[in-house]
Formats: sequence, C-alpha cells, structure tokens
Amino acid sequence: MSDILVHAEGGITTITLNRLERKNSITSAMYGAMADALATAEADAATRVVLLQGHETVFSAGNDIGDFLNQPPQGEASPVFRFLRGIAGFSKPLLAAVCGPAVGVGTTMLLHCDLVYAGDNAAFSVPFANLGLVPEAASSLLMPQMMGYHRAAEALMLGEPFFAEAALEVGLVNRIVPPTECNGYAQSQARKLAAKPLSSLVETKRLMKKGQAAPVIQQMTDEGAVFQRMLREPAAREAFTAFMEKRRPDFSKV
Repeated sequence: MSDILVHAEGGITTITLNRLERKNSITSAMYGAMADALATAEADAATRVVLLQGHETVFSAGNDIGDFLNQPPQGEASPVFRFLRGIAGFSKPLLAAVCGPAVGVGTTMLLHCDLVYAGDNAAFSVPFANLGLVPEAASSLLMPQMMGYHRAAEALMLGEPFFAEAALEVGLVNRIVPPTECNGYAQSQARKLAAKPLSSLVETKRLMKKGQAAPVIQQMTDEGAVFQRMLREPAAREAFTAFMEKRRPDFSKV
C-alpha cells in the first residue's frame, strides 16, 4: 500500500500520510507524491478543498532520517522544496487534521494551512536546532508572527514539544477534539467549505495572504540555502550520527 493516499470525492482531495509503521516519517518519494497531489488539486476545477491528515495516533515524525541522509535535498527542484512551495502557494482552502506527534515539517507545514484541527493527544515540536540545522517552510518568519517572538524562540531554539492547548492558545490550531473524531471533524469542515463559492474562498485567502506571499517564498529560499550548508557541517553530522547510533549527541567540540 502507498505511503501517501490520495482520495478525491465531493470536491475534497484528502491526502493521507500512511506510513504508520514508521510513525509517518516522510521520505523524498512521499514529498514528491504530496507535491504532485497538491499540483493536481490546484489545477483540477472539480477540487475545491484539500485536507492533509495522518492517523489518530500520529500525524508525522518528520523527515525519515535514513532516507534524508541518503537523499538530502539538492536545490529548489528537490521533492521537499516542491512540496513546501506547493503548500505555501496553494490557492484553495487547505485544512489539516493532526493527532499525536507532529515533528519538524509535521508542524511547520501547518503554518500554511487555513484551518487546523487537533486531537487532544497532539504534540508539536520543531527540533531543528537539536539536529544542528535551522528551521524550514518559512517557520522562522511565520512562527514569530503567530506566536510572538519569545514563544517562537522557545519552540525553535529549545526544540521541546508543546501540546494541543498551547497550540490553540497561540492560534496554530482552530479546535481540539478527541483523536478518534479528528479526521472526521476536519472532513465535515471541508464539506462546509466545498459547498461555498470557490471564487469567494480563493479571493478571501489571496487577500489575507497577499502581504506575506513574497516574504514567505524569500524566507523559504533563505532558510533552504542555510539548511543545505549546515547539513554538511560538523554539528549536523554529529546529531545524525548520534541518532543512528541511538546515543546522545556531543556538541562540545562543534
């Protein structure tokens, strides 16, 4: 069975992370599949809403580390950057249902969604600094705007999880529901949107986002350049080696 499931019905395209045995960690191929699904939904007149979802126990553990090390992102044409530009520039309503861990890109992709619903077991974390890296998906711009500088700094510098109530308080999620109801509730909200005039929704979204569209793409480009440079530096090599060896990293010499 595919690691990414795409289902279109009633004007709603649902993209499901379906790699539960690996906690929905995302490979290069999965990024490519999601980027393709977003591009298809954007171009398809019958698609009015897109919903991203995982399982009631886990949304995503972030990048698959082994795959990431074997196939690091190589420039703007790489699948991960195609996906990030796809969600940043998606013109139609984009929803997410998030339960359990949402690590790294599992959190940062939500910054580009219009509505986010969380299970009460959701745990968000952006541990890029812990891996010797920097944020991505324009999160270094969008998180301070959403959360305030100090809360964003705590999340991005310490990399420690914050939970559903905190995410609701800062506006990252719209509502908290029981995990077993989360995907269904998000689907019901998507159906409400699909019944509305698409042109009104698209123009409303464009007007709300037009002031930050160019800065978001520029921030993604800047982050990507630094991310790729730091990926080759000693701190990241130590972090990833320690992860693979199941030990604590030692950054005392980097």
